[in-house]
Amino acid sequence: MTILDGKKTSNDIKDEIAAEVAAMKERGEKVPHLAAVLVGNDGASLTYVGSKVKACERIGFESTLLHLSEDTTEGQLLAKITDLNMNDNIDGYIVQLPLPKHIDEQKVLLAVDPDKDVDGFHPVNFGKMAQDMPVFIPATPFGIMELLKRYNVPTEGKNCVVIGRSHIVGRPMSILMSQKGNPGNSTVTLAHSRTKDLEKFTREADIIITALGVPEFLKADMVKDGVTIIDVGITRVADSSRPRGYRIAGDVDYDEVSAKAGFITPVPGGVGPMTIAMLLKNTLLARKRNREA
Repeated sequence: MTILDGKKTSNDIKDEIAAEVAAMKERGEKVPHLAAVLVGNDGASLTYVGSKVKACERIGFESTLLHLSEDTTEGQLLAKITDLNMNDNIDGYIVQLPLPKHIDEQKVLLAVDPDKDVDGFHPVNFGKMAQDMPVFIPATPFGIMELLKRYNVPTEGKNCVVIGRSHIVGRPMSILMSQKGNPGNSTVTLAHSRTKDLEKFTREADIIITALGVPEFLKADMVKDGVTIIDVGITRVADSSRPRGYRIAGDVDYDEVSAKAGFITPVPGGVGPMTIAMLLKNTLLARKRNREA
């Protein structure tokens, strides 16, 4: 069994990006600049955005954090997005989700310039991805594909089951795994909450990518020997024995399933660290495209 170590791989990617940024500086070129918009004080969002800012510092990117109050209106947020779209110094930016309930997330995401949409959420970018065109791939799916590639996980002709149909993970993964290339060329089944007899599909799967958010849902009797497991789930589970009063659990019962798996991602330390690394890679790509334009 091989553990797909997202923490190590993400650090390798950050080191590679840092070397490119250092070369840019030596040539006197502008380094990539990533901005993040955060509305309100959601704890998880604050932590996540803080990690992105620290990652930018580590690899030599410029970064800007626009932290807006919880009562920011939709119009005020859209005005900030227009400013970012027009600011030539900003190569890419993200609008951290979730947004307060009084703001229409779809309207906000549509307002983002697709050429600066390093999260890869804009419908223009999603459509380009579906047609195999050069594009910003959503950071979490991008990270999963990079893990599969760097660990030489066989995907061609394999039966891949994706559990979850979100626009952020499930749907993009179903497209990417079916596309020509390596990784890719898999036969994909997209399962979800309405799928009947899910175990029938998972027991036949060579690769399972699960993004349900249901802790330890996938058990050993639901998979076959040698399966590749990509666990995107991350849930806080109450645990009085831990100093913080909780533990982090994935969608997979790791202790059970790892005994049968050929490849598996841990939680934490698997897919999570890859998300930030690939956001940085998308920002580097945005900088290169801007320079070529």
